[in-house]
Amino acid sequence: MSYYKYLKEEIAWIKEHDPSLNSTVEIWFMPGFRALKTWYFTHKLYKKHPSLARIISLRSQRKTGIDIHPGAMIGKHVFIDHGSGVVIGETCVIGERVMIYQGVTLGATGKVAGKRHPTVEDDVVIGAGSKIIGNITLHQGCKIGAGSVIIKDVPANTTMIPAPAYAIRNQNGKIKVPNISSLEGKLNCVLKQLDPDNSKCKKEADS
Repeated sequence: MSYYKYLKEEIAWIKEHDPSLNSTVEIWFMPGFRALKTWYFTHKLYKKHPSLARIISLRSQRKTGIDIHPGAMIGKHVFIDHGSGVVIGETCVIGERVMIYQGVTLGATGKVAGKRHPTVEDDVVIGAGSKIIGNITLHQGCKIGAGSVIIKDVPANTTMIPAPAYAIRNQNGKIKVPNISSLEGKLNCVLKQLDPDNSKCKKEADS
């Protein structure tokens, strides 16, 4: 695909999916669009001139706050919204119509050689601040909630969310929060209800 055709299609896609836009001119100043525009060139340079490609991508990172390695494979209609803090590693493979919000990391674990970054299939949404780590796959149509840490494959059309925040203090002081061990104890008691003489379970269930 030619550079101008690529830009035309990406601009049309952003206009269709960003309700905050007031004019096409805004798109040219959006950090996500600018970062992907640079990636288009650096990706083509990377095989023959890897050092030059990396230097250009790092210059783009300083301007946009988005780090896209030139080696990453990115499909059409990828929309990086807001953008600050997004990191896309060298061996990432990203499909089409993928939405990525600010603070997302598509990273690797350690210094493993070869394919070590995530694969993101078509129509995936990755919420703000999510960390997708390792050579795993986010299958088609899945949604990753903001702040999630994903280290295993996510099946197609699955929604993942992290643990929500909970209150630990209010105007009356500390709030008692059940710990994991107490919850496990109560769950085990429920599973052992066939044994009505289990005094330990009875005591924990009443607590």
